[in-house]
Amino acid sequence: MTVRLENVTRRVGAETLIDDVSLELTSEALNVLIGPTLAGKTSLIRLLAGLDRPTSGRVYADGVEVTGVSVRRRDVAVVYQQFINYPNFTVYENIASPLRMARLPAREIDAKVRSTAEMMRISDLLDRLPAELSGGQQQRTAIARALAKEARLLLMDEPLVNLDYKLREGLRGEIQDLFRRSDTVVVYATTEPLEALMLGGRVAVLHQGRLLQFGPTAEVFHRPASLVSAQNFSDPPMNVIAGRIVAGSCVLASDIRFPAAPHMAKAGDGEFQFGVRANHLSIDRLSTDDAVMPAVVQLAEVSGSETFLHVAHNGTTCVVQEGGVRPLRIGEKVDVFVDPGRLFVFDAAGTLVAAPPRDASEQKQERRHG
Repeated sequence: MTVRLENVTRRVGAETLIDDVSLELTSEALNVLIGPTLAGKTSLIRLLAGLDRPTSGRVYADGVEVTGVSVRRRDVAVVYQQFINYPNFTVYENIASPLRMARLPAREIDAKVRSTAEMMRISDLLDRLPAELSGGQQQRTAIARALAKEARLLLMDEPLVNLDYKLREGLRGEIQDLFRRSDTVVVYATTEPLEALMLGGRVAVLHQGRLLQFGPTAEVFHRPASLVSAQNFSDPPMNVIAGRIVAGSCVLASDIRFPAAPHMAKAGDGEFQFGVRANHLSIDRLSTDDAVMPAVVQLAEVSGSETFLHVAHNGTTCVVQEGGVRPLRIGEKVDVFVDPGRLFVFDAAGTLVAAPPRDASEQKQERRHG
């Protein structure tokens, strides 16, 4: 199946929620929508479902226009981030509800409910009410109800955001396996770059209602078309350092000079914006080729097994992502090291000019997440 948006815009009053988006989604791979809050993900899902109608533009399903067709007349299922289940129905009846509305035979309903429950590992919960379930079990029930419907379009709006870390990890893997074998067009919205990378498939980067980039997830991550796309697809957002390339040398923040990396040759000489992800900066020298940026610690955030260091140099601020706990004090001086081969180069308008080559370990990981 194929769902296509053609120059779709959605306005509410003076506010533009979706701005001239054209996008084609197929069942060949999982389709991920990524962007921060208010990027337009939920608005786009509502348009795809038929819950809202575009102000302008058209929506097609397998080449047939469905722009004005209501959600009740579309073959669609939606899973929200909230645990939306019928509170007075058992798990069995929750899963069976769309099948009963479709007036399927009782024997077929029972077979679908039980096979879907087994797939979602909730077969032992079929007689329970939603209030007797954990958050993860309730979301499994909601997903099972959507799967049992066997809709040709399945929309998932941040379905795992309210679950704890372990449950999210497990369900992500199950979602990948389930839809790799499905003929359903699956659209999955998330704010988290790591989740998008783990799910693989194809990703649409959204920002303020506009579609910035769409393509294979790994390709978009490693070759963001613009600085805004790169920052939306990085957590924390990609660091940006002003600089220039002159006669084979790169100069960052006006005073950090080092030989330009080979991939920068296509940029030529000039003024640029250099991007580097937080996990590619370090306060430990990893190579003799690393450039060094003397900096002052502004904040040290310890998050689990990682530390996020906010540092400043010559008016430029960066975030350094370090493994382990690094109890550095505010105002402490540190050297920040960057591998020139990890730097993205953007022009003054924020368009990608040169991207670092992918190493063998990254390519192997991409093939695994597919």
